[in-house]
Amino acid sequence: MSVALRNKVKPGIPLYLEEEEREGLRAASRFNAQLMDFVREHIRPGVTTLEIDRLVYDYTTDHGHIPACLGYKNYPRSICTSVNEVVCHGIPDSTPLQEGDIVNVDLTTIVNGWYGDSSETFIIGQAAPDARRVVQVAFDALYVGIQAAQPFVQLCEIGKAVERYAKVRGFEVVREYQGHGIGREFHQDPGVPHHYQRIGAPQDLIEPGMCFTVEPMINAGTWRTFLDSRDSWTVRTLDMALSAQFEHTILITDTGPEVLTLTQKGPQMGHRF
Repeated sequence: MSVALRNKVKPGIPLYLEEEEREGLRAASRFNAQLMDFVREHIRPGVTTLEIDRLVYDYTTDHGHIPACLGYKNYPRSICTSVNEVVCHGIPDSTPLQEGDIVNVDLTTIVNGWYGDSSETFIIGQAAPDARRVVQVAFDALYVGIQAAQPFVQLCEIGKAVERYAKVRGFEVVREYQGHGIGREFHQDPGVPHHYQRIGAPQDLIEPGMCFTVEPMINAGTWRTFLDSRDSWTVRTLDMALSAQFEHTILITDTGPEVLTLTQKGPQMGHRF
């Protein structure tokens, strides 16, 4: 689950994980990836996002873990499902997915006190070329951002790389929502914008031991969004154009980013939709 820039992550010093702590985060992330692979078996035309939400709740609790979104700031479901023009934080409901839809499924799980967080956009059946293209650019932008997250470079290099990649291909990057630090808390420092934004002083560096999400939201039209007043959660593109997103939790090591939420059955870097 992304964080609104207007409701910034908990202020303070970013968490730096020691090696023994990293194992807890890895375990939570592995389960979250396992859960995503479980979800993909059920994504098809005719299924409702509410059915997917129930499956996720049952699978998570049957394994002894906790769906992190359920009850978070009064959020009513276990997952976020964002269909077509919904950018993020879509609430599962009884509307069936239709052929040609795209839907982002955002999962966060608490495993022994640690949080795993990832999302993936699924194409339902055969999609139009414009839908397939925004999904492809969002997926590729995720890895562009991850590859920019190198030790001892400025955090703003992530957003710079993502924005440049998307714009060259005719797409825009959502600016109102960002990635976030993660560990024993859902949202914490550092905030991770996906557009170029200098985040203060030159000492705002990515350092080994930091853990955060990279989760660019890519729009086919304007980058601007609006919050649906009917539920105060669902975020849509201002022009109702399509939006797609992918998210991984990454840990910064001495040699570079370690992607913690890789799935076994889902798309890997370089995948073509």
